[in-house]
Amino acid sequence: MPKTFWLLSAGLTALAAPAYAQDQPQPGTATTTTDAATTAQDDTGAGQNEIVITAQGRRQLLQDVPLAVQAVGAEQLQNSGATDIRQLNQLAPSLLVSSTGTEANGSARIRGIGTVGDNPGLESSVAVFIDGVYRSRSGIGLNELGEIERVEVLRGPQGTLFGRNASAGLIHVITRRPEFEFGGMAELTYGNYNYVRAQGAVTGPISEALAFRLDAVYARRDGFYDVVNASGGTEDEVNDRNRLFVRGQLLFEPSDALSIRIIGDYTTREESCCGAVYTQLRETFDPTPGVPGDFSVAASNRIVGVLQSLGGIFPSAGDPYNREIAITPGTSYEGKTEEWGVSGQIDWDIGGATLTSITAYRDYRSEQPGDVDYNNVDILRRNDDGNAFRQFQTFSQELRLQGSAFNGFLDWLVGGYFASENLDLSDNLSFGSQYGAFAACRLVATVNPTAALRNPALPGCLSPAGRAALSAQLGAAAPIILAGIDRLSTVNNVGDNTANYFQDSTNWAIFTHNIFNITDELSITLGLRYTSEKKDFSANFNNTNTICPVQQAFFAPFITGGAAALPPALQSLAQGIVNLTCQGNSSASLNALNLEDERDEDEWTGTAVLSYRPNNRLLVYGSYSRGYKAGGFNLDRSALGLPIFSPTDPRNIGGRGAPFGTLNLQFDPEIVDAYEVGFKWTNRNFTLNFAAFHQEFTNFQLNTFNGSVFLVQNINGCGADLGSTDSDQSPTSGACGVDDVEAGVLSTGFEVEAALYPHRDITITAGFTYANTRYRDNLVGRDTGTPLDPALFLLPGDNLSNAPEYVVTTSFAWTPEIGSSGLSALVYADARLTGDYNTGSDLFPEKEQDGYAIVNARLGIRGPAQRWAIELWAQNLFDVDYQQVAFSTPFQGSGPNNNTVAQVQQFGAPTSAFANQFTSAFLAEPRTFGITGRFRF
Repeated sequence: MPKTFWLLSAGLTALAAPAYAQDQPQPGTATTTTDAATTAQDDTGAGQNEIVITAQGRRQLLQDVPLAVQAVGAEQLQNSGATDIRQLNQLAPSLLVSSTGTEANGSARIRGIGTVGDNPGLESSVAVFIDGVYRSRSGIGLNELGEIERVEVLRGPQGTLFGRNASAGLIHVITRRPEFEFGGMAELTYGNYNYVRAQGAVTGPISEALAFRLDAVYARRDGFYDVVNASGGTEDEVNDRNRLFVRGQLLFEPSDALSIRIIGDYTTREESCCGAVYTQLRETFDPTPGVPGDFSVAASNRIVGVLQSLGGIFPSAGDPYNREIAITPGTSYEGKTEEWGVSGQIDWDIGGATLTSITAYRDYRSEQPGDVDYNNVDILRRNDDGNAFRQFQTFSQELRLQGSAFNGFLDWLVGGYFASENLDLSDNLSFGSQYGAFAACRLVATVNPTAALRNPALPGCLSPAGRAALSAQLGAAAPIILAGIDRLSTVNNVGDNTANYFQDSTNWAIFTHNIFNITDELSITLGLRYTSEKKDFSANFNNTNTICPVQQAFFAPFITGGAAALPPALQSLAQGIVNLTCQGNSSASLNALNLEDERDEDEWTGTAVLSYRPNNRLLVYGSYSRGYKAGGFNLDRSALGLPIFSPTDPRNIGGRGAPFGTLNLQFDPEIVDAYEVGFKWTNRNFTLNFAAFHQEFTNFQLNTFNGSVFLVQNINGCGADLGSTDSDQSPTSGACGVDDVEAGVLSTGFEVEAALYPHRDITITAGFTYANTRYRDNLVGRDTGTPLDPALFLLPGDNLSNAPEYVVTTSFAWTPEIGSSGLSALVYADARLTGDYNTGSDLFPEKEQDGYAIVNARLGIRGPAQRWAIELWAQNLFDVDYQQVAFSTPFQGSGPNNNTVAQVQQFGAPTSAFANQFTSAFLAEPRTFGITGRFRF
C-alpha cells in the first residue's frame, strides 16, 4: 500500500478518467460523429465530446450507453504512438495487454482478468474483434492496424452480443471505411534501434455507388536483446520487428437502404522473438519479494555450478536490464507468421427493420522455434524445421435484425451466430544435446552437494570418487539407482519429432437484446443468449525418447510396494530419476496412442440493465450480466498423466479419476456473474463517468508453468474452511464437498473516467481504476471439489497475476495555432501509473513487480488543415525498466513447484539443497524515440 498510495493521490488530483475518441475531422478522413443526433446540441452537451459507438449492436452516443465502455479515437492513438492493441495500455487503465514467449501469445486482461499462458486450447477471456470479426485468440490481434476509426474497450462480461462470448470483456477495432471523395495519406517514421515504419493509404470512388480503400504498413526494427555468444549462424539480436500489412476494401452503396462492405487483409511477420533474461539465481527460497539483480552466482548454488560445468554463462547476472542474453548455438527464435482473411458486411434497411450480415473467413499460421531453456546450455529446444506451429482456420456468420416498435417504446434486436474453427498444433519440443548430463548432474548435486563428485563428461555425471561415495551412501540399492542415473545421462536430442493436436470447434448461438423505454427517463435493457459449443479433439505423437519407457519398466518393481520395493526414501529418489527422464511425458510410448474425444456444452448467458436519465446531463444505471468462456482441451502432452508410469499402466490416474488419456486434458467452461452500478455525467466541456463492479468467476481457467510443465486447472472456492490443506505440498489433501463449492476468483472495484476541454485547443483526459482481483481464501480445483494442484499453493487469498490494484492514466493534448498562416503545433503527453503486482501466475514472491510509471510524449508542427505534419516522439520517455511476465526458468529451479522436491527431500537432503530458485522474465520495451513525417491529400 505505501508504494501505491502516491498513484491513488495522483489519479484523484488528475480527475481520473479515460481517453475518449475526440478526433477532429481531417481532410480525406471520416468523422465518427456524422449522425444528426451528434450535431444537435444544447447548453448541456458539447459536440466535441460526443461520439457514436456500436457497443450494443446499434449506433449510439457513448454517453447514452449504460455500460462501462471506453472509446479511443484514431487521433489519440496516433498521438500516443499506438500501432497495435498492446499500446492501448497507455490509454485504458482497466486494460493490460502483454506478450510472452512469442508475439502470438499475447494476453489481454480487463479488471485483472485474462487468459494466462500460451496454450492455444484456452480461448481468450478478453475477446478481440476487428470490424465485427472475431480473432481466434487475443494474441492474433498483436499486429499492425493501419488507419482506424476508433477502438472500443468493453469492460466486464459480454454474454449477449458479438460473435463470441467473453468472460472479462472485449476489444473492438473499427477501421477506416472507404470514402466517395478521393484522398489518402503517407507516413514515414525513423527511430532508434534502426526503427523504420512506412504507412500509406488511398481511398476514393470507383463509381457513384462504389468506393475503394487500400492501406499498407511496413515496419522493421533491430532487436532489444544482444546475444553475447552469437557465432556460427546464431542470431546476434533478439526481439526485433519485421512486419508487412496490407488491407483492401470495397464499399458498395447503391441506395440509402443498402450498404455492402468487403474487406480483405494480409499480414506477414518474420521476427526473432522472444528472449528472456535471468532475474533471480537464488540459493534458498526467500519468502519476501526479491529485487531484480539479486543473484548468487557462486559455487554454493548447486544448479549454477552444474550449468557452469556445462559451459553455462549468465550475461544478465546482477543486471537483467542490460538486455544481454546467451542462447544455444544453432537455435533460433526466428518465427514466421502469416495471416489473411476476407469478410463482408451487409446492412440493409428492409423497411421497419435493419438486417445486418457479417460473413468472414480467416487463416492464421505461426511458426515459432526457440531456445526455450533461455541460456546457452542445450537443455530444451524447439527446432526451426517448420514442425513447431499453430494454425487457425475460422469461418463465421452473424445475422442481426433490429428495429423499433410501439412508437419507440421497444428498441429490439434478434440474431444468430455460427462459427467453425479448425485448430492444428504441431510441436517438436525436445531435450537438447546436454540435457542428460544436466539432469544427472542436477540430481547428483541435490543428493550430495560436493562438486568434486560430479563430472558431466562421465556416465551419470559421476566422477570415480562420486560413484564410490554414492555407492556407499545407497548401500544395497546402489546398482539400481546408479543404473538409472547412468541411463538418465543419455537422454539427449530426443523428444517430439512431431506431436500433432487437432481441435475442430463448432459454435452456434441465438440471441436477443432489447431496450424498453418505459418513460423518457427510465429504460430497461434485457439481453439473452443461448450458446451451443462442440469440440472434437484428436492427437498423435512421434516421440523419439526410447529411454523413458526403459526407465519406467526398470523401476516399476521397485516403487510398487511389492516384495522388491525399495525403502520409501529410495522409492522417491527412483521416482525422481524417472520423472527427469520422462519430463512432460516425453516418451516413445506415446506413439501407440491415437487420442480422440469430444466435448459438448450448452450455456445461457445474458444481461439486465436498469438506466435512469433524470436530466440531459446525467445517466444512472445498474446491471447484472452473466458471461461464459468455453471449456476445452489442454493441448500439451504433459497433462496426459504421471510420467513415472507408462501410458497403459492402470495406476496412472489423473485428476478426473480416469486413466492416462483425454479426460486428463479437459477443463470446464468458465462462468462469471457480474454486478455493476454507475453514472455518466455530460457537460459542454466536461464528462465524468463512474462504475463500481463486483465479478464472481466459477471454474476460472488458469494456465501456469511450474518450472517443468504447464498446468491447466479450473479454480474454485470452498465455502468450508480448508485450513492450510490447499497450501500444502500434498496433491490429495484439501478436497471440498460438492455442495460447498463456490466461485474461486473475485474482482471488485471501481473506475472513474473524465475528460476536460477547457479550450478548443486543449484536451485533458485521465482514468483511475481500482480492482481488487483475488482468489478466495480456500481454493479447490474443479467444481467437483478436487484438491488444488500443489504447484498453486501460494494462490489462496492472494491477488491474481498481472492484476495491479491501482492504475492511473492521464493525457494532455494542446494544439495551438501558430500565427495566421494556418500552421498549428502539437504538444502531447500521456502517462500510465501502475501499482505493484505479481507477474507470475503461480504468484512466487520473486516474480513481484514494483509499481512504475510510463510516459509517452510527442511534439510537432502541422500544416494548414493538417495536410502535413512533422513530429518528434518518445515512447517510455524516462526509460523505465519493468518486466511483463516472470516465470520459473525451465528445469533450472527445484523450488516448491518442482515434482522432485518431495522425492529428494524424503531421501534426506536438507532443504537448502533443493530450494534453488531460478527466475527469468520477458522484459518490456526500453525507451524508443524518433521522428515522423506525415502527409495527407
